[in-house]
Amino acid sequence: MPAIFEPLTLRSLTIRNRLWVAPMCQYSVEDRDGVPTDWHLVHLGQFAAGGAGLVVTEATAVSPAGRISPQDTGIWNDEQAAVWARIVRFLHSQGAAAGVQLAHAGRKASTFRPWSEERGTVPAEDGGWEPVAPSATPFPGYATPRALDTEEIAGIVADFAAAARRAVEAGFDVLEIHAAHGYLLHEFLSPLSNERTDGYGGSLENRARLLLEVVRAVRAAAGDAVVFVRFSATDWTDGGWNEDDTATVAGWAAAAGANLFDVSTGGNVPATIPTEPAYQVRFATLVRDTVDAPVCAVGLITDPEEAEEIVRFGRADAIMMGRELLRDPHLPLRAASVLGATIDYTPPQYLRAPFA
Repeated sequence: MPAIFEPLTLRSLTIRNRLWVAPMCQYSVEDRDGVPTDWHLVHLGQFAAGGAGLVVTEATAVSPAGRISPQDTGIWNDEQAAVWARIVRFLHSQGAAAGVQLAHAGRKASTFRPWSEERGTVPAEDGGWEPVAPSATPFPGYATPRALDTEEIAGIVADFAAAARRAVEAGFDVLEIHAAHGYLLHEFLSPLSNERTDGYGGSLENRARLLLEVVRAVRAAAGDAVVFVRFSATDWTDGGWNEDDTATVAGWAAAAGANLFDVSTGGNVPATIPTEPAYQVRFATLVRDTVDAPVCAVGLITDPEEAEEIVRFGRADAIMMGRELLRDPHLPLRAASVLGATIDYTPPQYLRAPFA
C-alpha cells in the first residue's frame, strides 16, 4: 500500500489516508452572520466524496471580531454549530474525518474579501469593526488595531474554549488552532508584531503564553477530539519568528495537549518568499524531528508521486492540499489509481467512471 494511503491514528481517531484538505477561506456568508451555507456544504462535501482522509473547514471565527472578513464563517453561537453539524454528518457519511480550524484574525480582521473592488479594512459604516492585536501596530495597508488588555486576552482564551465545545457537539473529529499566517496567535508569537512589555510580550516564553493558554483550554474542552496547531514556521524576515522558535514552542504545545502540527510559513509581515514545489516541507520535518510529534506538510504539493515521497521517507506524516484540490476535488481517488492503492471508498455512484 502506498504510504499516503495507509491510515493514520491520532488518539482514538483513525483517518483513512494521509491526503487531507487544507483550510481554504471562502468568504461566502452573504448574510454576514457567520452561519455556513449550502456553498460550504457542497464545497467541503465534494472533497469527502473525492476520497480525502480529513476535510478541514476554512478559518472559522471564535468571535464576531475574529473574522477575517464580514463574510467569514463562525462557531461562536449555537445556530452556527447546528449548521456545521449538518456538514459534518455529510463528511462522515462519505468516510472522511471532519476538522474545524478555530481562528481569530487579530489585526488582519475586518478586511474586504479578495475579489472585492476595495482593499484594506472595512469601515464601520460598511459593517466593519475595530481590529485588535497584541500591540497597536498595523499590518501594512490595514487599520491600526487596538492593543488588547489582559482581561480581553482571557476573554479570547474563553472564546476558543467555547468554540471548541460547540465544535465537539457538532461532531468534529479534529480541532485545529490557527496560529499561523499573521493572525492573532501568530501576532503574539512574533516580535515583529508583539511589542508588549507585560507577561505576554518580550521573551519567547511570554510571547508563546497566549497560544499555550489556548491549547490547554481547547484540549480541556475537546474531550477525545484531536487537537492540531497550525504554525507559520517563519516570518521570512530577519528578526522575526523563525523555524527554531517554532520547533521550541511546538514542544511546549505538545506538552500542553496538541496532537499534531500543521506547518506552513509567512503571512505576518510582507516578505519575499522563495517559493518552489514543496518549499515548506523542510519546516514540517524540522518540527517532526525536534518534537517527535506527527506533522502535516503544505505548500505547492501538487502531484501524488511527490506527496507519496514526502510521507514514505518520513519528512511528514500527512499532506494537506489546497489549490490542487480546488482544481481536482477527486484527486485522492485519482492518486489511488496512479499509485496502485487498493481502496474501498470510491463512491458507488462513480464506479462506472474509474479513475484510471
